[in-house]
Amino acid sequence: MEKAYLVLSNGKVFEGQRIGAKRDSVGEIVFTTGVEGYLETLTDPSFAGQIITQTFPLIGNYGVIEEDFEGETACKGYVVRELCDTPSNFRCQYGLNKFLEERDIPGVAGIDTRELTRIIREKGCMNAAILSAPPTDKDMEEIAAYAVKGVVDQVGIKEPKTYPAEGKEKYKVTLIDYGAKLNIIKSLCKRGCTVTAVPHSYTAEQILEADPDGIMLSNGPGDPEENTFCIEQIKKLIGKLPIFGICLGHQLTALAMGGSTMKLKYGHHGANQPVRKDDGSRTYITSQNHNYAVVADSLKGVGREIYENANDGSCEGMEYPGKKCFTVQFHPEACGGPKDTEFLFNKFLEMMEEEKNA
Repeated sequence: MEKAYLVLSNGKVFEGQRIGAKRDSVGEIVFTTGVEGYLETLTDPSFAGQIITQTFPLIGNYGVIEEDFEGETACKGYVVRELCDTPSNFRCQYGLNKFLEERDIPGVAGIDTRELTRIIREKGCMNAAILSAPPTDKDMEEIAAYAVKGVVDQVGIKEPKTYPAEGKEKYKVTLIDYGAKLNIIKSLCKRGCTVTAVPHSYTAEQILEADPDGIMLSNGPGDPEENTFCIEQIKKLIGKLPIFGICLGHQLTALAMGGSTMKLKYGHHGANQPVRKDDGSRTYITSQNHNYAVVADSLKGVGREIYENANDGSCEGMEYPGKKCFTVQFHPEACGGPKDTEFLFNKFLEMMEEEKNA
């Protein structure tokens, strides 16, 4: 196999075998801890601008099943210990390497992903490159200069699209798409919601004119503070209708309410993040994919923290009393991952029912 090199911004070089597209790429490197669900990971728009490292050592063993895709692939590269070239699953359509090639995703296999993960955990977020040859000084300059910018514009839809409710329509929901995972929409549709996904460039006035029963703020990639237009629109929407925000939607809402966000040392990526309820009564296992977090203390007197991460204490959920709004950092739709928190979609439906009966 052709050689490839994973080069970190701190100068560390891993030599491996080329997989996927035969081109060089620069991005922010992250690791994700899911044992399965690599298809959902690779098609999650929230990975835009990032090179994904899988900590599980064997990837691709059940091949590619297009029905399981969450969206369009937006990552900058893919790193695995071993790529399975003999997938075995009754739903398998083709191999993972073909998927990477067809979607122009460069990758590296055959490197020590445990060592790589430890470096990221100890040193924090850093940039990296997948190269065909050992790095030059120019390569190192390009790696150092890279930044994840403008990624919501890159992955968000450009035209509105409507998804019909399964069975009888109960509610109409407008989903603002910052890079939405498809299963958020599916989770609403199967509960009787007709979902209209609209571009993040829509104004609050355009959204309210459609007279939805509730508003869903989707997940998405990048630094939330960069999205000033989106934050201004959420400010105008808060309190008007029931609002449920997930991941980037959670962060944008906090900023719209006057709070702040911070970049985590190496983020939360994977299907095993423990989230503790505010009263300590329950801990849920959740799927997450983000590098930024809401600073809960910045929202004192405005919002109430309802969930926190049991590992590092970071904010995992907020509600805003009197504003008909709650948000979470994790993914309650969680394909593929745990579905402990699917009940949050039911909470959103209850809010819309209360608003109808008010």
